[in-house]
Amino acid sequence: MSVNSPPNFSHNEIENEKFHRSQNPEEAQNTVVLQVANADYAAALATGPQLKATSLRSIQLFAIMLVAFMGSLSNGFDGSVMSAVNAMKQGEGGGVGTTTAIIFGIYSIGSIAGVVIAGPVTDTFGRRGGMVSAIVVTLAKDVPYLLGGRFVLGFGVAISTTAAPAYVVEMSPPQWRGRLTGLYNTFYYSGSILCTGITIATGKIDSAASWRIPLGIQAGPAAILLVFSFLLPESPRWLISVGRKDEARAILARYHGNDDPNAPLVLLEWKEYEEGVRLNASDKRWWDYSELFNNRNSRYRTFMMLLMGFFGQWSGNGLGYFLPILFANTGVTSQNRLLTLNFANTLVSASGAVIGTSLTDKVGRRTMWFWGTLACAGMLAVVTGCTAKWGATGANPSGANAAIAFIFLFGFIYSITYTPLQALYPAECLDYNTRAKGMALYALAVSCASFVNTYAGPIALANITWKYYIVYIVWDLFECLVIWFCAVETKGRTLEELNEIFEDPNPVKASTRKLKVAIIEKGDAKAVVAADDKSL
Repeated sequence: MSVNSPPNFSHNEIENEKFHRSQNPEEAQNTVVLQVANADYAAALATGPQLKATSLRSIQLFAIMLVAFMGSLSNGFDGSVMSAVNAMKQGEGGGVGTTTAIIFGIYSIGSIAGVVIAGPVTDTFGRRGGMVSAIVVTLAKDVPYLLGGRFVLGFGVAISTTAAPAYVVEMSPPQWRGRLTGLYNTFYYSGSILCTGITIATGKIDSAASWRIPLGIQAGPAAILLVFSFLLPESPRWLISVGRKDEARAILARYHGNDDPNAPLVLLEWKEYEEGVRLNASDKRWWDYSELFNNRNSRYRTFMMLLMGFFGQWSGNGLGYFLPILFANTGVTSQNRLLTLNFANTLVSASGAVIGTSLTDKVGRRTMWFWGTLACAGMLAVVTGCTAKWGATGANPSGANAAIAFIFLFGFIYSITYTPLQALYPAECLDYNTRAKGMALYALAVSCASFVNTYAGPIALANITWKYYIVYIVWDLFECLVIWFCAVETKGRTLEELNEIFEDPNPVKASTRKLKVAIIEKGDAKAVVAADDKSL
């Protein structure tokens, strides 16, 4: 049975070719047989021209994505700036305790407040409009007090982390979706590296300028996003949702079909867009979040999104804000060495993020999530053991160095696993009409989970020191059980085709099921047929 018949390869020609190959086994042996998640998607990729990364349109698309990545870079700068400032004697944090908890936690409180308008803004003004709105708010952080500035920054980031991942995942060609959306979150480490490098230099300044300068530089990436966002094309799905179909079709053909409106992949996506994007759905009603919960399909999608929101923050990365404290627990006390180790750890984690991003479209999301989380638990167990035995200052330099090495390895493995998936997986699991509000709810979940980390972390580290790591080890093992039994695989399908997974009575089994298809070539034409056909 034919799965896909391009115009220059008719159904009768396919049947004749199959008969010919059944009579000529040597030709049948040259037929390519593949295991795929979705036959229509595989057929569109196999029978159409390949989208090349070096083409002009692809390079333009990468430049577009680079602008969107600035939102993640800015967020990464913040994640490292507070960790670095916390290590400075000139800083305001005080290391651990309630004062540091409030300064760190106010950012998450601002994010929670921003979630209220993040979804409606992104649905009303578009994915691009949501990013612009976020940066306008973020750049307005000229409040003279650190707490006020942190709150306003968190408020703006909540909108950005709703709009930007949705934009990247919707603009990406499906065969590159994992890598491009994963790369968005990987730019978090670009901000971290930039920040930690700056704070090593400013940490030598014996005044408040040592921590005020990096906080001020944080506005730079946000300014780049603000200036260039107006040049970005809008998401085709959003354009369809507001009735601008001609614009949507042109953008889809330009960046997914290399200017060919009749490319098989473009035709497949356009058909699915028209079927999947509803003009009267809840995204047109700013107050309506019901479609995230009103049926089994939606509830499972929301469940997957929330899992990534909480697991992504509670797998041990919450300790990252307090890396200088963790290093101090292993016997390191020099401020310069603390900042240098923080910088080195950022470089190691960034390399893990790049590797993880390159693997998302090959290994799959579910596989990376499970094994990466299990490995995180193992690394933290070693850190706990080394710190418990050799953590006292000067007790055993080799043992302390071993603990530091495994802190680095934890960051490396966490980054391979979670850095690409945190932006990619929740945006994939949500359908178009709930994606913006769902990502706003995701930002709320991340902010709540982060608030627990940043408020409880310094208090716990002050009272029970290295024993706090054990909490994350136990939780990571619990996460592995939930991922194994509940997490679906989203690799190998267009966003709209994921609906068949969530409609299935057993979404996990449906997501890991593979189909066999065979590619038959005849001259310049190709067709994809079911590989269980005996004639193959």
